[in-house]
Amino acid sequence: MSYQLDAVIGDFDQLRSWAEEVPGAVVAPLAQRMGLLVPPPTLRDDVARMLCDLSTGGPVAHVEAEFWGGDGHQTAAVWRAGAREWGPEHTSEFDGPREHWPINAALARIGVVPPGPGAPDHHDLFVEVGLGQGRDEEDWRRAASKAYDAADYDEWYANEQAERERAERVAAERARYERLPGVPVVLNGKEIIALLGIPQGRTIGAAVRHLQQLHLERGSLPREEAEAALCAWAAEHHGLDPAPGSQADGDGDGEGDGEGDGAPTRSSGRLASTERSASHSLENGPR
Repeated sequence: MSYQLDAVIGDFDQLRSWAEEVPGAVVAPLAQRMGLLVPPPTLRDDVARMLCDLSTGGPVAHVEAEFWGGDGHQTAAVWRAGAREWGPEHTSEFDGPREHWPINAALARIGVVPPGPGAPDHHDLFVEVGLGQGRDEEDWRRAASKAYDAADYDEWYANEQAERERAERVAAERARYERLPGVPVVLNGKEIIALLGIPQGRTIGAAVRHLQQLHLERGSLPREEAEAALCAWAAEHHGLDPAPGSQADGDGDGEGDGEGDGAPTRSSGRLASTERSASHSLENGPR
């Protein structure tokens, strides 16, 4: 897979302010309040002049890289106060310390800092600032477009944080209904439907997940104890009562259940055993 980069890195708000006056220039947000400026084609023939102008507002790094299948090269230079301060440095050999690679060295000079010892790639500022999030100019233009409505870096960051938290909530909610692979469950879906008196739906998945969590926490449970625990869970979290016509809802005499002889049905017998198991659990406490 290929990777191509030819951009200017600097303070996001500074670069955005400059790009507003330049048709075709866009800025994508990076980590640590940095931004990536994609220069318009009209300015690529006079990069030095552009960098001189940009750096009057703060230090910037001009970074270039091209890789294919693990082989490639990178070049970087730093400009400050209208003049080139460092570089350009170039390499196609990446066997030395990462902090000495041209782009990492340039990023350090404009204020990017490592996340700290123990973090993955903590010497690789290229990764830390987020330059691996795009693979070509088109990717960075898309990233800039997503941030276009944000007034500044703080607003963009707040929006991104809110979106991440929303995605985490959605994932956590989805996980409640997903079956854990390889974890056994005492009751199948049809038995849960009969026990709780509910139709097929997402609650069945949540019930299965709850039984699996019980298995992980308490080991293999007897069927009656699992039924009792499931009924208690359904009442607490979903407001569900036992299935109609069972002894648990006060109608265990068989009338109207189609049996005609007053004998307990399979469902009512299960709920009766559930109540006994529940009483036993309350008396003796959790195992």
